[in-house]
Amino acid sequence: MSLKIGIFTDSYRPYTSGVVRSIETFSDELRAMGHEVFIFAPEYPNHHQKQLEEDGVFRFSSIPAPTNHDFALALPFSIRLHSTLKKIGLDVIHVQSPFLLGRLGAHYAKKLNIPLIFTFHTLYDQYVHYLPIGQNFTKKFTKKFCADFCNHCDLVIVPTGIISENLQEWGVSTEIRVLPTGININSFRTEEKDWLYQKYKIAATEKLLISVGRLGKEKNFPFILQSFSSINAAFPNTRLVLVGNGPEKNVLVNMAGELGIINKVNFTGTLSKEDTAKAYNSAHIFVFASVTETQGLVVGEAKAAGLPTVAVKAFGISEMVQNGIDGFLTHLDVSEFACQVKLLLGDESLRYTMSQNALINSESISSKNCTQKLLQYYYDVIQKCNNINLPRLI
Repeated sequence: MSLKIGIFTDSYRPYTSGVVRSIETFSDELRAMGHEVFIFAPEYPNHHQKQLEEDGVFRFSSIPAPTNHDFALALPFSIRLHSTLKKIGLDVIHVQSPFLLGRLGAHYAKKLNIPLIFTFHTLYDQYVHYLPIGQNFTKKFTKKFCADFCNHCDLVIVPTGIISENLQEWGVSTEIRVLPTGININSFRTEEKDWLYQKYKIAATEKLLISVGRLGKEKNFPFILQSFSSINAAFPNTRLVLVGNGPEKNVLVNMAGELGIINKVNFTGTLSKEDTAKAYNSAHIFVFASVTETQGLVVGEAKAAGLPTVAVKAFGISEMVQNGIDGFLTHLDVSEFACQVKLLLGDESLRYTMSQNALINSESISSKNCTQKLLQYYYDVIQKCNNINLPRLI
C-alpha cells in the first residue's frame, strides 16, 4: 500500500540541524520505496528562489527568530492549506515539533480525521537558556506542554529508550515507540581521507579531532575546548576541527584564544552534507560533549565514517556509543574526557580496533532499516485508527 505522508516541521533546509537531517533521510528513503512525502515548512527569506523550485514542499511565511537569525519562525496560517490537504488526500500526518507548524499539523489531522504521529526530537526543557527570565518555571511549563501535546497524538516516536522513559515520567500516556534516525551509511564513507588537510592547509603529521554541531550553548563546546587544551599540551601534533555555525561562535573563538590554542583550532562554519562526510573521513577521533541530545545523530554519522567517539554520557548519547567497544563515554569531567582521548591518541592499535567496531556497529542504524520500521509504524497507526487490516512489513 503506497502512502501519502504529510510532514509538518518548524525547521527545514536550508537550515541545518539534526531534525532537518532526520526529515531528509526518512523522506528520501520513503520516496525511494514508492511513497509520496509532502513537507510543510517555514520559508527562509534569503533562499526564497531555491525554495520555490522544490517539489512537494509547501512553505509558510516566516519571521527571523529573535535569538537566532538563521532560524525562521513560521506564521502558521494559510487560506489555501485546507484545500491543498484535501486535494492531496494524506493518509497520515507526522509532526516534528509541538510548536507552530507542529500544532497546525495536529489541528488538521483532527479536522481531516487522519492519524497523527509526533517524533520527539528535542529535550525542549534543556533549551530554556535562550529565554531571559523565569527559566525554572519555563522548564516545568515546557514539560507539561510537551506531555499534553504527546497525549493528543496517536503515536509518539523517540530516538532512544532513555527519552521514552523521560516522557513517561512527564506524564505521557500515548503509545511510545523507539526509532533512531537512520544513517545513509554509504554517504559517510569516502576515499577522500585528506580533504581537511588540503582545504585548511593542515600539516600531514597532525592528528585531527573533530566535533560537529550547532555552535549553541546547549552543545557544550567550551568543554571541548577546555579538554583539547589539555590534550594538545600532551600531544602537540593534534588539531581540533569544529564543524558548524551558531550564536556562540565568537565566544568560542575568544575562548580558544584565551586558552592559547587558537592556532590549533579550525572553525569551518557550516559545511554541505558532502563536505561534512569528507571532514569526518579526514579525522581520527570524534569528540562530543552535549548533554541535551535525544539521539546524537552526528555520533552515528561519525561511526559510519569509522571514527571512534569520546562523548559525555548523557541521555541519548549513552545508547549511541558502546563504551569500550567503539568509543568511550565519560562523566562531565574535563580531566576524564581528555584522558580517554589521550588513550586513543597514544594507542594506535586500540584506535584502529574501535574504528573497525564503529564501522560495523553503524550498520544497525542504516537509513533503509530504520525507514522500514517507520513505515510499519505508519501502517499500524492507520490500521488502528481506521479499523482495517494491512500487511506487515517487519
